[in-house]
Amino acid sequence: MSSSDIFIGETIGTAVLILLGGGVCAAVTLKHSKARNAGWLAITFGWGFAVLTGAYLAGGVSGAHLNPAVTLGLAIKGGTEWGDVPLYLASQLLGAMIGAVLVWATYYGQFRAHLTDPEIVGARTGEDGMVDKAAAPAAGPVLGIFSTGPEIRNAAQNLVTEIIATVVLVLAILTQGLNNDGNGLGTLGALITALLVVGIGLSLGGPTGYAINPVRDLGPRIVHALLPLPNKGGSDWGYAWVPIVGPLIGGAIAGGLYNVAFA
Repeated sequence: MSSSDIFIGETIGTAVLILLGGGVCAAVTLKHSKARNAGWLAITFGWGFAVLTGAYLAGGVSGAHLNPAVTLGLAIKGGTEWGDVPLYLASQLLGAMIGAVLVWATYYGQFRAHLTDPEIVGARTGEDGMVDKAAAPAAGPVLGIFSTGPEIRNAAQNLVTEIIATVVLVLAILTQGLNNDGNGLGTLGALITALLVVGIGLSLGGPTGYAINPVRDLGPRIVHALLPLPNKGGSDWGYAWVPIVGPLIGGAIAGGLYNVAFA
């Protein structure tokens, strides 16, 4: 496939993935959303459908990696040229950032209402209505819409959780989710992978929020830091390396396991 195919497919596919995945997080989190407090089940299925839609859109164009961990696993397996890896990763990051901006645009009114509600930010704002940076936590009140965070902050455990969950994801893709030419997800593979993402969320997502995708976390986190959201709080950059490094290690392990056990 051409460089333009990779760029277009991965950018659009990842943008839709983040739009729908971040969208369900916004729907569940923000005040004045009809889905507020719908819960973890809604989030896990929302992300599963997000993967399904992104994969269907991009599968015939770029192979629908939509995830640097998947790209890395495929490169180690031999299904993706190493020379194409940087383009895949850059396109995925750009798409993730576009998707996060679209979530903000879709829920613009809800973001404004949520972040100016005294019950949400009142204790952290001064008389001028602006956030008290000294009192602002590392993770702002809407950061969970854009990126992941641990329930118990233990870097070693959080890293291991992301590695394990990503190995499950990528190994399943490498073993049953590929077209015969080895370059991308087939139709059935996309459906199975979407259901797998739901299963990972339900079973392994509790400790860290299951990033299992470096750009799914990094792209929206960058957007959170840049967007003009009032009283948004911090972007928790101290944790940001975990959902980047963990999935990349998991993807590499999955690629190695495939070559040892399934090739």
